[in-house]
Amino acid sequence: MGLIFIRTTIIFISLLLIMRLMGKRQIGEMQPFELVITLLIAELACIPMSDTTIPLLYGVISMIAIFFLHQIMLLIDLKCRGLKTLVAGKPAIVINKNGIDISELKKNNLDINDLIESLRGAGYFAFDDVDYALYEASGKFSAMAKENKETSAQKSSIPLLIITDGKFEKHNLDLTHTTEKYFLQILEKENIQSLKKVFVLTIDGTGKIYLQCRGEKYKILQATLPKESVW
Repeated sequence: MGLIFIRTTIIFISLLLIMRLMGKRQIGEMQPFELVITLLIAELACIPMSDTTIPLLYGVISMIAIFFLHQIMLLIDLKCRGLKTLVAGKPAIVINKNGIDISELKKNNLDINDLIESLRGAGYFAFDDVDYALYEASGKFSAMAKENKETSAQKSSIPLLIITDGKFEKHNLDLTHTTEKYFLQILEKENIQSLKKVFVLTIDGTGKIYLQCRGEKYKILQATLPKESVW
């Protein structure tokens, strides 16, 4: 019985660490330790019921061990702020007044497409529609709109991602009826000589460009689109 308790504890700690390392996209709405407990209880309940060679008492002992570990985690969550942050994580601010926080995205195993999807789910279609955006410790996305800001949902078209992480999105170039050369000329006017320096560039149907280079604050530019660029 003692061995089962020890093995269950080791599995619990291992799963918890793995879920924390996997980032917020894998966690969803639960705290990491809550998801681990859910996974473990489901598995521990199934094994003794499906395999009659395993004494039912083993499953009961394992679930009791999970119960005690759960109580310990709740106590940590309430009493110890430092350990709470270590176990459950903390909110990650991915958009601030300077634009997208690239390092926070990478820390949480997120990319620009994940951020765009989260923004759209919250009702925003352009990065500059919000002053702040963050992922809670549970993985839930929240955003603070700019004051008196008209969102892109009320505009003529949705901004499309043209450059991400120093690479062109070929499909979106076709949708906008533009070329790499067209955007390289825009970058040259902004004294950006290397495409790799560009973290993100989007453009909407009015020609408004959101441009952010690595380590710099974002810029809003206005471009004249080709006549055939309608989407």
